[in-house]
Amino acid sequence: MLRNGTTLLVLAGVLWGTGGLAGSILASYTGLAPVAVAAYRLLIGGTLITGYALVSGRLVGVPRNSQSLFRIAAAGLLFACYQAAYFAAVAATSVGLATLTTMVAVSILITAGTAFLDRRRPTRRAIVSLVIALAGLVLLIGSPTAGAHRMAGTGLALLAAAGFAVLSMDRREPLPGLDHITTIGLGFLAGGLLLLPITLTVGMSIPARPAVIGAVLFLGLVPTAVAYSSYFTGLRYAGPRGAIIALFLEPLTATLLAVLVNHEHLSGAQILGALLILFSTTIRQDSAA
Repeated sequence: MLRNGTTLLVLAGVLWGTGGLAGSILASYTGLAPVAVAAYRLLIGGTLITGYALVSGRLVGVPRNSQSLFRIAAAGLLFACYQAAYFAAVAATSVGLATLTTMVAVSILITAGTAFLDRRRPTRRAIVSLVIALAGLVLLIGSPTAGAHRMAGTGLALLAAAGFAVLSMDRREPLPGLDHITTIGLGFLAGGLLLLPITLTVGMSIPARPAVIGAVLFLGLVPTAVAYSSYFTGLRYAGPRGAIIALFLEPLTATLLAVLVNHEHLSGAQILGALLILFSTTIRQDSAA
């Protein structure tokens, strides 16, 4: 089960890495603000997952009580908080600084939070893996520009990290009739609806062109519906410690895609950073239990 969970987390990290490219393509085609792209991502991804839950019969037994509504609403609030805060951090600073701050903070919060919940210290192997991965991430992203509002952007990135870390460390058992896949789908829809008041003020209209529709559907399906379903399913087997594998594979995949698609060139430091991240994941697989 641990190996299956790790495989799903690796898949999630790789698929997440395609989200930045898909989002940038969508924004370049439409001129959408980052928060509008996030809303489309949640709404389309939530619709696809909920549609799957409907076809597979998972929605039939969903309880209509305050407990289930609270769990869905809480998931939606955290998803909306994570997405909105991250993209706001990007706008306030830069993509590189927001990504670096968020990834570092999430990995530390998950490691510390899991140790607290389990009442045991992280293993030496896990700490070494984390340090190597963080060093690789710094080398891979480089020295990002700070932007005009560094303090505000850093705070927003930390808020995004806290929201995602809470989602990753949620150990509650699924409610009868409300499994984790259905919770994710309905939570995405709830999060997208929470972002609507903001996105409607900045504009959400898109041209009905095949390229634009394809970019929206790809963003909602691959790095959202499939990736998050794989991530949260993998967490059930590998546990929160294994989540760090997915976290660091995301920027690695995004960087490799930038090289392949946008013909960007990697420096020696970036290549070393990529190798360190890959090496850290091999150590992490043995310490994720």
